[in-house]
Amino acid sequence: MTSSIEELIAGWDGEGVVSHYDAEHGAWMFIGVHSTRLGPACGGTRMRVYDTPADGLSDAMRLAAGMTFKCAVAGLPTGGGKAVLAVPELPVGADRQDLLHRYGDLVEMLRGTYRTGPDMNTNGPDMDVIGERTAYAFGRSSGNGGRGSSGPDTAVGVWHGIRAAVAHAAGSAELTDRTVLVQGVGGVGGELVELLVKDGARVAVSDLDGERVADLQQRFGVMAVPAGAVVDTDCDVYAPCATGAVLCAETIPQLRCRIVAGAANNQLATPADAARLRAAGILYAPDFVINAGGALHLIGLELLGWSDATLADRLAGIGTTLTEIFTHADAQGTTTEEAAEAVALVRLDGGPAGSRPAG
Repeated sequence: MTSSIEELIAGWDGEGVVSHYDAEHGAWMFIGVHSTRLGPACGGTRMRVYDTPADGLSDAMRLAAGMTFKCAVAGLPTGGGKAVLAVPELPVGADRQDLLHRYGDLVEMLRGTYRTGPDMNTNGPDMDVIGERTAYAFGRSSGNGGRGSSGPDTAVGVWHGIRAAVAHAAGSAELTDRTVLVQGVGGVGGELVELLVKDGARVAVSDLDGERVADLQQRFGVMAVPAGAVVDTDCDVYAPCATGAVLCAETIPQLRCRIVAGAANNQLATPADAARLRAAGILYAPDFVINAGGALHLIGLELLGWSDATLADRLAGIGTTLTEIFTHADAQGTTTEEAAEAVALVRLDGGPAGSRPAG
């Protein structure tokens, strides 16, 4: 049973929640500010249809906590936040523009405590619209003061992470003749497919959008996997790049891979699933580490003024960080999730390892 909004807020360890109901559009706006300990809270704006408003708030809280860890492990001087626009249906045209303007006003009201970028069902043009009402929108077009989509750099970071995971599990980062199954081939997954193909991997893809799959088959000759057959498909690397919570007590025993390394947020349904993966002999690249490329792109280029060369170095550093996490987990006999959390918690004030913020 879904908790109520009151129960969710009362049980959260984040710094604050901003909520607003827009009656004209029937939309709830939630902004979860999880931590500003290292700097302003940064995170994307997700637009989705939810069963209840509380589900939308729960999503915002969970994702905001993940952003705190992501920014900390990536060495960014920012904290974690996330916004959710819980809508009755995805708006288009003038209705979408009006809703985003109202949301932009809400972001502006926070005076930079929360800074946002694209996420599920929002994109660069949406950030341009939000940016008409607030200066705190990442990912705008170059003509509007931004550096464009973070999707390609998120994919580059995941590619570095996959190579690091393969090197740790198999002794070599070489991807030639290794099979990588990419689940979800949108703005990040599609870019990842191209990188993997160029690196010599055998690539399989799955997506609910058949046109995306057909396009990649035509361009790169990848294999198509039906959505219902993803979990038990034999592969070297399973790369979830769509929605979260795909790794759970039900799916993990069905996995036929040696490595899980993908771009999706919150891949573990529960904290216990990290231990289930380890017990199954599957190397897991914690999502908040491997998918940090988007945050590095948006925050590094637009807030910190990095050069493209600095960004490229930091993206490659995702692989280095994962190697350190894998090595530490092996040495301590712990999960890679716990090892990654320990890195974040040291930076977030030396808190005890293994106690990821709730959300």
